[in-house]
Amino acid sequence: MTAPIELRGVWKIFGHQALKAFQAIRDENLTKAEVLNRFNCVVGVANASFSVAEGEIFCIMGLSGSGKSTLIRHINRLLEPTAGQVLILGEDIMHKTDRELRKLRATKTGMVFQNIALLPHCTVMDNVALPLEVQKYTIGERRRIALRVLEMVELSGWENRYAHELSGGMQQRVGLARAMAADPEILLMDEPFSALDPLIRRQLQDEFLKIAEVTQKTTVFITHDLDEAIRIGHRIAIMKDGVLVQIGTPEQIVTNPVDEYVTDFVAGISRLKLVRAETIMESWDSWHLDNHLDLTTAPKVSIDDHLDRLIDVAVGQDGPMVVVGNNNEFVGVVDRPHLLRGIQGGNLA
Repeated sequence: MTAPIELRGVWKIFGHQALKAFQAIRDENLTKAEVLNRFNCVVGVANASFSVAEGEIFCIMGLSGSGKSTLIRHINRLLEPTAGQVLILGEDIMHKTDRELRKLRATKTGMVFQNIALLPHCTVMDNVALPLEVQKYTIGERRRIALRVLEMVELSGWENRYAHELSGGMQQRVGLARAMAADPEILLMDEPFSALDPLIRRQLQDEFLKIAEVTQKTTVFITHDLDEAIRIGHRIAIMKDGVLVQIGTPEQIVTNPVDEYVTDFVAGISRLKLVRAETIMESWDSWHLDNHLDLTTAPKVSIDDHLDRLIDVAVGQDGPMVVVGNNNEFVGVVDRPHLLRGIQGGNLA
């Protein structure tokens, strides 16, 4: 199945000599600092390749200046890459005309920014319906669709208010409703909740996850907050200095960081509701090569049970736990050393 989003070897170099700098990078393997010194160019994105599956929430996480916002703007070609391919719904959009790009942005992709930029002279309904007006929907159709998506983001009854009458969180909801009004297949979200207070941010995360469960939009979500990425993303890409350092599930990122940079990022992340029994268990066959205990009456846990559940089971008994698969077959064993290593974050092998 074709991925709705696929980037292949995308580079973005800012500066008048960007093409010369790119050629020098390929020929001489220049560093980012060397590119700046020789060509007065800045490498924003370096050889980014990834795909996003249908219905997946793909989080790109990095500190300020890491290139994450630059990268997301290549997906709908708000920025032109110096090199590489961008495929949306199976089409290479590098060959699209300006008119075709405008249609792509209006119908296939919706974008939510940190700064929502609602039109102050328009009502909430008119702000939400703006993409539909551009596409020549009738007034009746615009109203019907706007009311539906406002209900989805829990803003029913606010359609006739103006932006200055809304809280920051409510304005973000309006921005999300506007992005979804044209029913795009892809959502691009650039730090949409980062300017909000922690409590409001968490509420909006919950609401977004509920909407995502219903709509199954393919989503790229930019954040500088690893906790948010872990909470929202099916997969996470860690970005540093324009480079995608690691891509994986939240559990993979936390349990198997690829380098010291990622290790430092995940150091403070709680593993209790993240690491699963399948990750820390010893396989059933391997266990029985070295052990001859009868585990018939041992407590059973699922391969998808998290550490907090395993701890609860371990507290009530001294022996190992049997891990069962989706068909109730025995697939592995978790004993106390495995459990402690899972909690501590040591070698899980």
